Amino acid sequence: MVPRRLWTALAALGLLFAAACGTDGAPAAEPPVPSGWKLVLREEFDGTRLDTDRWATCYDWNKDGCTNAGNAEEQWYLPQQVTVGDGALTLTAQRRTTRGSDDTTYPWRSGMISTGRDDWYGDPRETFTYGYFEAAVRIPREAGMFPAFWLMPASRFTPPELDVMEFLGTTREVSMYTHWKGPEADERAKGTFGPVDFPDGYHEFGLLWTSDELSWYVDGVRRFRVTEPERIPHVPMEVLLNLAVGVPASPPSSVDEARMTVDRVRVWQP
Repeated sequence: MVPRRLWTALAALGLLFAAACGTDGAPAAEPPVPSGWKLVLREEFDGTRLDTDRWATCYDWNKDGCTNAGNAEEQWYLPQQVTVGDGALTLTAQRRTTRGSDDTTYPWRSGMISTGRDDWYGDPRETFTYGYFEAAVRIPREAGMFPAFWLMPASRFTPPELDVMEFLGTTREVSMYTHWKGPEADERAKGTFGPVDFPDGYHEFGLLWTSDELSWYVDGVRRFRVTEPERIPHVPMEVLLNLAVGVPASPPSSVDEARMTVDRVRVWQP
């Protein structure tokens, strides 16, 4: 028999462990934020609905929904595919024929959020130049999905572009990119990390962006770094999280639905 005093101590340790862990018991890594930086965006997705004062549910070219035609994606984004509950954001992709306002029919509909505008002529909700950007995300396991956490210029035009995390044709290796305008064409640098069974639980994806450095982190560990001056942007950026479909290949016929969940989003700045 375990003495009552020992049970009490063990219970306290359990509470401490729970407090230090994220969803599904994954340890919440200490963010690599420089001393003196302040938390300027903290989104825990509490409550039962998205805070639309903070988040839009489309790109800046929103007109009754949107998509990213530049990637030949198969989904049309709609606000009803974005839900909040149980302390998390859920972006749901569904195989459901959807007619977009661009007069194109899409085989899928899905969800996204952005700190950008409600329409092309509006003002962004919030933009950031430099900072540490972090999101705790659980990606879907289903094939054919393209989950992403990234930053897009407030000008609405890329490059530059910063991709904190993307999963392209795999759920076991995360891709990290910076895009910039070269002398003759758009250029990019890529980092990868894996293999990891990322759909098994939440993982923290982070980017440290300063005037002379880009460093990407997965669960608090730096996995990719760029310091070449021409590769580092210096313009205001919007924060986006989205669940695209069909890049680089369409989902198999056996897949009709997938979900990407986000436990939290945070931004620190000097």
